[in-house]
Amino acid sequence: MLLPILANSHAGTKYGIPFPVYARAPFGVLGANFPAVMRGLIACGWFGIQTWIGGEAIYVVTAQLTGKWWTNAPAIGGHPWTMWLSFAIFWAMNILIILRGMGAVRRFENWAAPAVLVVASFLLVWMLISAHGFGPLLSQGSQLGWGTGFWKVFFPALMGMIAFNATLSLNIPDFTRYGGSQRSQLIGQSISLPTTMTLFPFMAVLITSGSIVVFGHAIWDPVQLMGKFSNPIVILFGLAALTVATLSVNVAANIVSPANDFSNIAPKLISFKTGGIITGVIAVIIQPWRLLENPQMYVMTWLGSTGGLLGAICGVLIVEYWIVRKTALDLTGLYVRDGAYEYTRGWNWRAVASTLIGAVLAVGGAYSNPGQGPFPINGFVPFLKPLYDYGWFVAILSGGLSYLVLTRLFPDRTADLRETRITSEAAPEPEAALV
Repeated sequence: MLLPILANSHAGTKYGIPFPVYARAPFGVLGANFPAVMRGLIACGWFGIQTWIGGEAIYVVTAQLTGKWWTNAPAIGGHPWTMWLSFAIFWAMNILIILRGMGAVRRFENWAAPAVLVVASFLLVWMLISAHGFGPLLSQGSQLGWGTGFWKVFFPALMGMIAFNATLSLNIPDFTRYGGSQRSQLIGQSISLPTTMTLFPFMAVLITSGSIVVFGHAIWDPVQLMGKFSNPIVILFGLAALTVATLSVNVAANIVSPANDFSNIAPKLISFKTGGIITGVIAVIIQPWRLLENPQMYVMTWLGSTGGLLGAICGVLIVEYWIVRKTALDLTGLYVRDGAYEYTRGWNWRAVASTLIGAVLAVGGAYSNPGQGPFPINGFVPFLKPLYDYGWFVAILSGGLSYLVLTRLFPDRTADLRETRITSEAAPEPEAALV
């Protein structure tokens, strides 16, 4: 994921533009709303999921401090009202940060992001001591081997993990636009992304492995694991650390982008802060608690489908910026109508068609067992099922290649006409030139 992230980071630093403006180059000054809204809605889903998890952290740890009355509270909609209260509190914390503007987001991330490492390190050390080692992970053999059984599980799982970062691979210009130089953003991301994305999963697997020894079953959820503690000081530390860690991820990954995306629809009416509020409202409407209740829907449908959809957009962006435009953008044209990126009434049908081609090929084979998932049959388009297991790769390759082919076969002739007209309108009359 570092490669597409760096590919889309470049424009943000070079031109100081956010993702919705960057998307105007391939999609058109109005057509950019198509990928922006798609990215924004997916971010709303992620915001809802993370906010529910953050609310769960408040709920579980508070229960350890207050007693059973907290968990035995009357249920509303299948959950105790105290869980809904915890969800609302965490939701409000996210919105308050975004209402203070991007400067507050930057300051918050500077000290909050390390909280993720603090929580993981604490749980790992505690688990190693309690389990007297790494648990069964390093002592048991593989249950899948290296044959077809392994690869059938590996690639769909890999696509789900890629889906986590497929979002930021699009809207990374929202952050790199504030970068001091290409060198700083390149080195910073090249060092931080591979190391942290290797370290944290490794720590998580070791912690889960140790929980088998300590508790008799695997506990992968850090919230539930923190709930196993009894020391009030440790519990308060856990509540604060988990809350800050989840806030850090949620604000950076799931609010900044949709706030910009929704603002791009009507900049005069929707500010960055208003876009953040819209994100929070849509996140509740999506009902993330239902998504998390169904592992089949969450892993196989939500993760796989969002990764495929965003991969197609990513392919179009990279091909446009690096191959078609060769990193040269008309900055003024990104902000005006009837300019370099007007295409056909503000829309570039080639980019939209390429995105749809990539999305259909990647997501068309989404499947579920009848009666167990959100779909009544095994797949939208059954013969595309093999492609679905490699959804993000299929999407970024097919979306990018489709855009390159369509751009070569059907070049934008109107661009030359607009350039000629603008040049002629700007040229002075001979008499005026003499005067």
